[in-house]
Amino acid sequence: MTTGISGFLERKARIFNVQKYSIYDGPGVRTLIFFKGCPLRCKWCSNPEGLERKYQVMYQEELCIHCGNCIPVCPVHIHYFQNEDTRHQVNRSIDCVGCRKCETLCPKQALSIVGLDRTISEVLDIIQQDALFYHSSGGGVTLGGGEVTAQPEFATQLLTECQRLGIHTAIETSGYTKLESLLKIAQFTDLFLYDIKHIDSERHYELTGVPNERILDNLTELIQRGFTVKVRMPLIRGFNDSADILRRTMEFLQPFQHYKNFQGIDLLPYHKLGINKYKQLDMKYAITEDLSFKEEELTKIEELIKGYDLQVEVIRH
Repeated sequence: MTTGISGFLERKARIFNVQKYSIYDGPGVRTLIFFKGCPLRCKWCSNPEGLERKYQVMYQEELCIHCGNCIPVCPVHIHYFQNEDTRHQVNRSIDCVGCRKCETLCPKQALSIVGLDRTISEVLDIIQQDALFYHSSGGGVTLGGGEVTAQPEFATQLLTECQRLGIHTAIETSGYTKLESLLKIAQFTDLFLYDIKHIDSERHYELTGVPNERILDNLTELIQRGFTVKVRMPLIRGFNDSADILRRTMEFLQPFQHYKNFQGIDLLPYHKLGINKYKQLDMKYAITEDLSFKEEELTKIEELIKGYDLQVEVIRH
């Protein structure tokens, strides 16, 4: 670690993407910082490159000309030709070390390495590039992933510095973390975008790989302690959109409707935006059907939720 701004010892976090000019993840115009690593394995995840903490090779076979430039430069021999076949292969059993030599030498940009270790100062430099947009729009920075709470020390320092600079802070989280870590981050978070993926714990485990008791308990703690929270609900046809599941979810949230710090619900309809990433990572996408919603279906769900006197908005990308 190095000594950075404000005199603190700078940790590094593994980031896999930075997205500027977002208008969907908190108020105003925002910069999104995506943290690598997540304890959940949601079947519909649109950011599979954010699941593992380790570096990963993304390979677009349709762009590759099989020149072999990447083979001799890889220090751990991830890239190879199979026997007499002079077509490029990626050995997924070997962990990438993140040197990016293959990425640099690929003439067609068929290779990209996911994951970059950045310091607080480096991330702040990126965030501050758009400070004028934040101030004019009421925007700021949103930390997501992956799962930001999986790297809590870095997140806390970064949020602290953003608030010191007058930048609005938000995090998008599954809530699956120790309450102690969450509360430490919460002290420097202006807004939580907090996922409820399924109200039934057993079904939640089937869909995400973890139960939901900790998630719901942490959400209750945040709201009752006065932290500003907006719930986000991914809508997946046949998984969590039934009238019974929606009713039970609203009954859980209804006691918070008069809390001034509870800002209602964002509905996030299923989309296919991340499917191509699975192919590039040699990962299987678990959903085979088109689970998208028609506009009238979304309107019906929205009206159902409004019937519980809860503020709701459908986020349409």
